[in-house]
This record gives sequence, structure tokens and C-alpha cells, in this order.
Amino acid sequence: MFTTKEEKKTAQEITSTSNTIGKGTSITGDIETFGNIRIDGKVTGNIKTKSKLVLGASSHVDGNILAQNAEIEGEVTGTVEVTEILVLKPSAVIKGDITTNKLVIESGASFNGECKMGVNTKEIKIGNEIAPKLERPKSAEIKSA
Repeated sequence: MFTTKEEKKTAQEITSTSNTIGKGTSITGDIETFGNIRIDGKVTGNIKTKSKLVLGASSHVDGNILAQNAEIEGEVTGTVEVTEILVLKPSAVIKGDITTNKLVIESGASFNGECKMGVNTKEIKIGNEIAPKLERPKSAEIKSA
């Protein structure tokens, strides 16, 4: 996939980055990242990460999620696909279907939808996948409360 040591190093640096969308922040648009992402605000759009997604207790996502691993405390309206482990914390509310390899549901969490476990989900592809470059994201509307 990567041809040089420099490309491998760049890819490793990108996947080890962390992104945060704070409480009171509202984003309209799709989010794609190679690194970890934590959301405590509201996202109207799809979220895709090749790493871990954490949705805090105050988070609200109206859209589909595709992640390698995910830990959810907030509310999601849409499908949730996780290639490895999905953890639903006590305050989690999922309104949509779940597809994951492994699922942990803590007491108090709820979801309404179909659940498929132990299945091989699709590969997570972001952008052109060749040599990840730090580019300006597609326009997304950011509102602060």
C-alpha cells in the first residue's frame, strides 16, 4: 500500500492524531478521519474513522457511523458499523441498526434496530487511500452555541 518509509511514517502520524468536537458545537456535514475522534457536540452528517470514535454523554449524531472501534455515551440516529469492538455506555441511545464484530452493552444503554454481530464488515476507505495528505476538508458548517 505504501511505497516509501516516509509515506508509512506520514500514515502512522495521521492515524495517531486525535480530533475533538466540543460540547455546544454543531457541525453539518460528513466527517472523515484517519485518527481518533471524540464528539461531545452535535453532528448532522455521516462519521467515518479508521480509528476510534468516542461519543460523549452530551453528543448527538444524526447520520451513519463507520469506525474501527467505538464507545458511545450519547445519542445516535442512523446505522452504526464498527469493524472491531462497539461499547454502549449506560447513557447510550441508538436509533438504528448495528453491525459489529464484538458488542458490549452496559446496563441502561438502549438501541432500537437490528443488530448483527460477528460479521465481517466492509473495509473503511477514506479519500483516495494512497498516501494520506493533510488537505483542507470539504466545507462543513460549524456553529457555536
